[in-house]
Amino acid sequence: MSLPVPVLDDRTYDQFVAELLGRIPAYTSEWTNQQASDPGVTLLELFSFLGENLLYRFNQIPDATRLWLLRMLQVPPQPARPSGGLITLSQQSPSLDPPPQVNQASTVRAGTLPFETLNDVTSLPVTARAVAKMPAPAPTTPELVAAVERAIDARGGLAQSELPVFYAPQTLKTSPGATGVDSLQVAQSVNGTLWLAVIAADGVSPADLLTPASPLDGALLSVGLWLTDQYPTMAQADPCGGLNPPAPASQAAPAPTINWQISVAHTADDGDPAYVQAELDGDSTTGLTTGGVVTIRVPAGLTASGWPVGTVTPPSPDLAGTGDWPPVLDDNPPVVFWLRAYPANAATAIPDLSFAGVNAATVDQMQTAGPEFVGTGNGMASQQLSLVNGSVDPASLVLQVEEQQVWVTWTRVDTLAGAGPNDRVYLLDAASGTVTCGDTMRGRAFQVGQRIRALSYRCGGGSAGNVAPGAISTIDGGAAVTVTNPFALAGGADAETIDQAMTRIPAELSNHDRAVTASDFAQLAAIQGVGRAECLPHFYPPTLDQQAAGVVTVIVWPSADPLHPGAPVPDRALLSAVCAQLDPRRLVTTELYVVPPTYHQIAVSVGVHAQPGYSGNAVCSWVQTVLTQYLSPMPPQGPAGAGWPLGRQVFGPELMAAALQVEGIDYLEPVQLAELDDNGNWQPVDPSQPIALQPWEVVQLSSITVVTGTPLPPGQAIPAPPPPSTLLPIPVPMDQC
Repeated sequence: MSLPVPVLDDRTYDQFVAELLGRIPAYTSEWTNQQASDPGVTLLELFSFLGENLLYRFNQIPDATRLWLLRMLQVPPQPARPSGGLITLSQQSPSLDPPPQVNQASTVRAGTLPFETLNDVTSLPVTARAVAKMPAPAPTTPELVAAVERAIDARGGLAQSELPVFYAPQTLKTSPGATGVDSLQVAQSVNGTLWLAVIAADGVSPADLLTPASPLDGALLSVGLWLTDQYPTMAQADPCGGLNPPAPASQAAPAPTINWQISVAHTADDGDPAYVQAELDGDSTTGLTTGGVVTIRVPAGLTASGWPVGTVTPPSPDLAGTGDWPPVLDDNPPVVFWLRAYPANAATAIPDLSFAGVNAATVDQMQTAGPEFVGTGNGMASQQLSLVNGSVDPASLVLQVEEQQVWVTWTRVDTLAGAGPNDRVYLLDAASGTVTCGDTMRGRAFQVGQRIRALSYRCGGGSAGNVAPGAISTIDGGAAVTVTNPFALAGGADAETIDQAMTRIPAELSNHDRAVTASDFAQLAAIQGVGRAECLPHFYPPTLDQQAAGVVTVIVWPSADPLHPGAPVPDRALLSAVCAQLDPRRLVTTELYVVPPTYHQIAVSVGVHAQPGYSGNAVCSWVQTVLTQYLSPMPPQGPAGAGWPLGRQVFGPELMAAALQVEGIDYLEPVQLAELDDNGNWQPVDPSQPIALQPWEVVQLSSITVVTGTPLPPGQAIPAPPPPSTLLPIPVPMDQC
């Protein structure tokens, strides 16, 4: 039995008219003409119409009531998510003077939009360039073969266990317009090592930077590293962090997974360059598992080995770039010293990098609010008080209550169910910034006259923070530095609307905030920024094993991807956010993976014959739109409005049936299909056979051509029309008499 929707006033237009006409004899007995042609009756009908419209709106549940229901069910709208990324700083006039300092929580802006730095940074008069030794084919020309032989001879020949491996230095771009590659695949290099050349800024000599009085002496060098936003395949995804919890404080810190070394200005006994271990002052990348800043202490004066930091030229030019010597840079920049990073053990590898530079700071689109008076307690159960700002970071809020002239910090909890009568706990609606105390049975109430303050908290976020490269250009405080973001910031999402939160209520009530069944994982993964989530039980992404006990894989699609609108791919920030959502709600024995989708690329070609009186181009355009939506992986498109299902085959006659829904089609030629092979070539598919997909794959429509008449080969673009002819005036000589 379904519950009826309550109606506060069910009177209709006809009832209003009948009631008003029935009152005429009591109030205006002289009004005897009550036909529809009477102007007075017309006015009554007008007021009845307006009254019915007013009651329609009166019967709607207002947003305030719906928001109250959400809070009562403890399903508040989700707050906005901030975007994040890196900024780099440079001195406006590089010099040997004391470098400017930019402290943590400084404000930088993209126009008027504020961002906040998450670490201290010293703007040193240096730049950096990331290089890797990437494999290259063996030389074949006599000149190159002779150069290789000279390099081997300069090393004294090859040892018995040595084999030559050939490489070419590959440089990572420092900005969108710079030379180099967009992604540096360090793990694919010949030795898995990241080389970072620290270069003197324009107008500064490297020799001056290596003296004890230079700005580099004992300084903290902030090395910014950012990983590529996308996983090439789901097999490269790591399990969510719950499998490797942090060690207790009483235990020794785990050994670093990445070794950082600094070059020193001398050679080792065997003639190779020498390096010393770098002292890390901080590492927000957690061993290059995520983007962030590695802070390296430049040795003051002499290193522990007694040799000054610096770089040295090989004793022979033929040794340059060989063995442990740094790679050779074409433009021969003024290198001060080299940093190199390599895995500490064979089980780890440096992930692909999209940016590497120095004088960097991580930022997000949030602001730190200062101390704030929230309100005064009234002794009532479940008293609610509001912060000045919404979209609050729950972990950053420090709420204090004045008890007998002493400020006591209260604890934020997700639910009051386990709280005692005197527990100093509170609930936080992060989206609206509303604080709720206990009801005296579950949690202590704010006592009469007690003052409540927010000592500090961070707030902000939204899709506006996903700014383009170079958008951040100003810094508050007047520091003599130039600031910019070398790549676009990502991860920002707007706060959840009330309608979106209402649609989550059935899922919240069914899974009770725990992830056990496949539907639980899919529903809980639908946070802000997620357009679709699918759960594959017993699926192990690294080996594609479908019978792995205790393994759960969640595939995530972003709600928007401007770079790949037809085949959206989530960035690392969104995958990490879904991991953070699911990890505390899974069973302890569950190994959880959150991965991007795997697309099976296909090409479709359709030949259309339009009915007389219909435009062939218009019909082709509509057919292309219908098929694109039918094969889309994102809801509300797809065969059933939930996106193309995982593993569902693609059958030509099915696509013909979808295209025939377009008005104006006389008939269709058989739909031609093709799929992309491992070499990147389109291979035609028998029209009578479907294209099979793996259970973890979803279709991607990479190419579609719709023409009138006979269809083109699938994957072949419609030829462009020839350019219009240019009229060239040619004078004609006139005959003279």
